[in-house]
Amino acid sequence: MPPEDLPETIHVTTDEQLRAVSNLTRHRIMAVLRFEPATITQIAERVGLAKGSSSYHVRLLERAGLVKVVRTRKIRGVTERYYAMAARTIALPDPGEGAPDVLMRHAVADLEASSAQSERHVGMAHLRLTDEQFAELGARLQALADEYRKLSDPTLPDTSLVFALFHPASRAREEGDAK
Repeated sequence: MPPEDLPETIHVTTDEQLRAVSNLTRHRIMAVLRFEPATITQIAERVGLAKGSSSYHVRLLERAGLVKVVRTRKIRGVTERYYAMAARTIALPDPGEGAPDVLMRHAVADLEASSAQSERHVGMAHLRLTDEQFAELGARLQALADEYRKLSDPTLPDTSLVFALFHPASRAREEGDAK
């Protein structure tokens, strides 16, 4: 589990941080580090990278302040560094109208890369909600994710939960834009 003294959230605000989190490989490295610290070698093995590539990506994340060294140990004269997330969660900025949401792109890439033989629960529902119902559903989804995050056991295989609650672009507005 992550250390108790971690800040709750890091807000991605700089261009350097945004570039760091917008890369799928670095997204996957942060996923490795979300529950427990790992060395460059361990990260490389879990993500399927060469050690040099793993080191490069971890250094970029460290420079951006998103991961940090939490422990070191000497092994045969070499200092081994253990990296962990710099906060429990990372808050991304709103991508803005019409811009792709980097988190959803990474989630889709991870879903497509996952084993087709493994159990999956993927669905989509179209709803018509009041503003109050929309806010309540968003809060309930976040609370459910938080509840299960607390139950997470780092000895078990990874499971990803991604949800998006949004108002799609109006078809009438899209058709008007196309004219």
